[in-house]
Amino acid sequence: MNLNFHLVEFERSYGRPEQLPESDLPEIVFSGRSNVGKSSLINAIFRNRGLARVSGTPGKTATINFFRLADLRFVDLPGYGYAKVSKTEKARWKNLMRSYYESGREIALVCQLVDMRHPPTADDLAMIGFFIEEEFPFLIVLTKSDKLNQRQRRERMAALLNEVPYADEVTMIPCSTETGEGLETIRDIIREIAQP
Repeated sequence: MNLNFHLVEFERSYGRPEQLPESDLPEIVFSGRSNVGKSSLINAIFRNRGLARVSGTPGKTATINFFRLADLRFVDLPGYGYAKVSKTEKARWKNLMRSYYESGREIALVCQLVDMRHPPTADDLAMIGFFIEEEFPFLIVLTKSDKLNQRQRRERMAALLNEVPYADEVTMIPCSTETGEGLETIRDIIREIAQP
């Protein structure tokens, strides 16, 4: 299917579970800790720098943001794991995320972002474990790959095989919004999901 990635449109943001709309299209979800590069990745995939708001401040995306392209919906979830957020705010985010995943949505794929430079955090591993347990289709996008040299990349890829549960069965895509590495692979996967 020839998808024109430029035609993506922002739909709505939702900050409370009861606001979430009915799921009427397959959804591709972007999940990851604060400041891992979710908004930058979304902007790079769609070649639109102003689509998802990028912030240098971790924990800035406090809403679930929905985008639409053809017969697909793209979902930018709030980042998790940022310490400098009030307990009330953390509880609200947790409730929002739980409601999203538990409301019987048509989740076609979760792109779980992990910073390639570091081992996955406890929160990353909890999310990956949750996807495995709930049988959500997911892949791991290894962000900031351009920050590593070839030796460091080889070492991190080898380490990830031990750090990620069922790593040999999980698709892991090194990715950089700076160099464009991995973006076309992700677009190809989106095109595949878009096939009627």
